Amino acid sequence: MDVQVEFLQSIPYFSGLGPAQLDSVRNLIFEKTAERGELILLEGEPAEALYFVASGVVKVFKTSADGKEQILCLIRPGESFNDVPVFDGGPNPASAQAMGPVVLYGIRKSDLEVILREHPQVALNATQLLSHRVRHLVSLVEDLSFRHVIGRVAKILLEHAGDGTGLRPRLTQQEMAAMAGTAREMIGRSLKTLEEDGAIRLDRHRIVITDKEALREMAGAAA
Repeated sequence: MDVQVEFLQSIPYFSGLGPAQLDSVRNLIFEKTAERGELILLEGEPAEALYFVASGVVKVFKTSADGKEQILCLIRPGESFNDVPVFDGGPNPASAQAMGPVVLYGIRKSDLEVILREHPQVALNATQLLSHRVRHLVSLVEDLSFRHVIGRVAKILLEHAGDGTGLRPRLTQQEMAAMAGTAREMIGRSLKTLEEDGAIRLDRHRIVITDKEALREMAGAAA
């Protein structure tokens, strides 16, 4: 396994580190792969490592006692997950699953402590990243509490629509429902409404955005 320094430079955690510093970090990184549908982390289990996505997409989610899933975020190349428990020592706060074949780079908790001591810049970067994570979760609570389902769907389409490169996974209606905190049937109705309003076009199993500004207006509308 040969982690490229160029890739490490693209990870916000290591912003501001020089080549020699990145080289020392590289020696502490291990590689992990997973196939589509494979669980990478299970909520409640002890946290062993901080992970970065090298390729593919990982969904981070929580599951209720009755099996209902709420997707918290989708993690793409260069982004990290499982940050909080490696810092506070608690268990994994959520589960993580591969949405397709993924390659991950991980740093074990004990090795991360070494990096933080030797490279204070990483600690500063981590503070900023965790702050962004809190803002994301606050925004998610706001969406689930105050925004109509159709507004949530519009926001999901704006944030996660594919760009034709194949780098973004094609979300199923069930996955969109898990992100929007609603039932799959409500997603279907919302998509039909958005199509009738001219904001999107449903083309078999594809959703084509035809009026991005209209979607922005709907995404910004609160309940």
